[in-house]
Amino acid sequence: MTLQLSVSPDFSPDHIAGWYVFNTWLQRRLGERIHLELFENFEAQRAAIEADRIDLIYANPYDAAMLVRQKGYVALAAPRNLPDEVLVAVPSDSPVQRIEDLRSGCRLAVTSDPVVNLLGMATLASADLNATNTVHQMTGSYVLVAKQLVQGKADAGFFLARAYNSLSPVIRRQLRPLVTSDIGDVRHVLLAGPRAAHLLAPLRELLPMMDTPGSDGGAVLQALGLEGFMAQDVEATEFMIDLMDTLKV
Repeated sequence: MTLQLSVSPDFSPDHIAGWYVFNTWLQRRLGERIHLELFENFEAQRAAIEADRIDLIYANPYDAAMLVRQKGYVALAAPRNLPDEVLVAVPSDSPVQRIEDLRSGCRLAVTSDPVVNLLGMATLASADLNATNTVHQMTGSYVLVAKQLVQGKADAGFFLARAYNSLSPVIRRQLRPLVTSDIGDVRHVLLAGPRAAHLLAPLRELLPMMDTPGSDGGAVLQALGLEGFMAQDVEATEFMIDLMDTLKV
């Protein structure tokens, strides 16, 4: 049997090759046949999840909650020192100086990333803004979110904080951050589905050791843009899921 590995579509395009390197490394270290399938958007990936086509997945926190609670997936590891935080930005010449300056009916440039949108709306709660009194303008990438702001087509935009920081200096000079979340407990998680249950023990041992000096896992992590993996236990996973549920309210 060939297992199927997938990755949340919000990863940086710069690391596409890195995930193929990671998949090859996993196969060699585990002695398993694993096929990597990358999806262009969240909708296509969720359709594959519903069809039970994915056995291992590097999932964003929003989908991780669904996978654990509804599909019986088990958390294995999370990226070290890489929490998912959202940054809300406005055009550099905007009169808006703080979240509370945003008004009902404001235009928000967003992507389809469910975690960023959830955290972004949570940051707007202090301005009494929600999904019913704001206008969401969907874009396909964070670069396009920035473009909407620069062109004056949106009043504020939601970014994954590390994606904002990776924008070119030219683009960032035309934007101004209003606020960055500081939650710390929301992060992507590598999960194993029922058909990969036999790999739980070896993966829990293998992944946190990837950055051991002299290990061949170091080069793989570099290709992924990660410092390393840390073990993700049941308690940490349940806490993150409960936090996500709280933010949805």
